[in-house]
Amino acid sequence: MAEQRTRLGNTDLIVNPIGLGANAVGGHNIYPNMLNDETGKDVVRAALKQGINFLDTAFIYGPEHSERLIGEVLKETGQRQDTIIATKAAHKFVDGNVVFDNSPAFLKTSVDEALKRLQTDYIDLFYIHFPDEHTPKDEAVGALKRLKDEGKIRAIGVSNFSIDQLREANRDGDVDVLQSEYNLFKREAEKELLPYTAENDISFVPYFPLAAGLLGGKYNHDTTFQDGRAKNPLFTGEAFIQNLDKVEQLRSIAQSKDAEVAHLVLAWYLTQPSIDALIPGAKKPEQVINNLKTLDVELTAEEIAVIDQIFR
Repeated sequence: MAEQRTRLGNTDLIVNPIGLGANAVGGHNIYPNMLNDETGKDVVRAALKQGINFLDTAFIYGPEHSERLIGEVLKETGQRQDTIIATKAAHKFVDGNVVFDNSPAFLKTSVDEALKRLQTDYIDLFYIHFPDEHTPKDEAVGALKRLKDEGKIRAIGVSNFSIDQLREANRDGDVDVLQSEYNLFKREAEKELLPYTAENDISFVPYFPLAAGLLGGKYNHDTTFQDGRAKNPLFTGEAFIQNLDKVEQLRSIAQSKDAEVAHLVLAWYLTQPSIDALIPGAKKPEQVINNLKTLDVELTAEEIAVIDQIFR
């Protein structure tokens, strides 16, 4: 498997285009009663061993626990220098409720606390995880710019921002990366977000790229769901049948490349303007290794257009 590297935005962060989304590493609040910490650490170890150098975590995964486990593995393996860590903050617990905070004071504290959990003296990419309702976005990014100037972070990201919030955040040209929902079923980002990121040399990192597994090609008409997918419009009624039929149309292209449907879909994203890296998740080490097969898939211009058309 060829070792590939790409640059995020205008930064000096050089990453494997396939990273690791680490919400299943210590994210017990996201996957209750499903995760084992040692397996989570094995997932990170496997990623590093296979040449994945881009780890995406967040305060709210755990909370705090994902960052801690990643910090422990990097300390144990001595690979901090070779690894690009992305983490995020915005969630604040107030009287048992979660509120979002983008204030400069909160972001500064969040970075300092994440540094301790990750056992490092700098964070490569720090995102504002969700927008709040009261902080001007250029003020929030300005606070991160000061932390960047101090050497505590190397690059600035925002996540879940609307196009107006992104424009405001990037008033001084300091936003390096946008993380937002995007997949072949949910393509709203193509209207304004992706053109803006492409025009402004901002890397776009999609989350939910496989639409909760629907784009993985593993479900059929008889598959039933007991979790949140049972109420997700993509997974219910006639829409579910139609969506499965679209995914099925990808199978012959995938088979012609000796790849799985999921690899084909992920490879398609990497052909889109400003999508420089992906962060598929993994609950087991073998899934990490499997995700990397995406890099072996080469798509022709015609195949890119066919996939686009199926999901138009």
